[in-house]
Amino acid sequence: MSNPFRIVILGSGRGSNAEAVLEAQRSGKLGRAEIAGIICDQPGARILELGPRFGIPAVFMDAAPFRTKLEGAAEERYIAQIRVWNAELVVLAGFMRVIKAGFLRAFAGRIINLHPSLLPAFPGLEAIARAYEARVPETGCTVHEVTADVDGGRILRQAKVAITPGDTVESLAKKVHAAEHVLLPAVIADISEGRIILQGNHG
Repeated sequence: MSNPFRIVILGSGRGSNAEAVLEAQRSGKLGRAEIAGIICDQPGARILELGPRFGIPAVFMDAAPFRTKLEGAAEERYIAQIRVWNAELVVLAGFMRVIKAGFLRAFAGRIINLHPSLLPAFPGLEAIARAYEARVPETGCTVHEVTADVDGGRILRQAKVAITPGDTVESLAKKVHAAEHVLLPAVIADISEGRIILQGNHG
């Protein structure tokens, strides 16, 4: 049996995508991937409750003094913890901070992000609401490699969601989140088994 492909999930909120990944692992649908731990930058966030539920480490790590980026001493703490867990892949799933150069260097070619739009359309915040307000016929979600260009890394896979006349922002968000819960575990499984090759992992 091959060694597990260890991943760490970074999140800031309720952790529905992290939960979907953990459920996929529990049901044998995550390939060689194994979640080594979860790091959250918000104390009391629901994502931290997944640790006891699934028997994995889930820790709050303060990223102060910055509110929207991971940099400085906090960045160094995050890097150190991820290295302790021997992660081969870092998954950003609702992590509401911009990743900076030190973190990108530490895990070059080993960071992916889940974004709630069909990139390159609607990068940045409030992507679902902006797609709804733009009256485009479809939106969806994207898993992409993380680079210094926010939401601009190489697209790995996307899932489309139709915007129907009866949709509200809330109903559209539910459809996009449901698509995310299928897309992210599938991409992680394919990376773990070599069906998707990240640009930093050609060797």
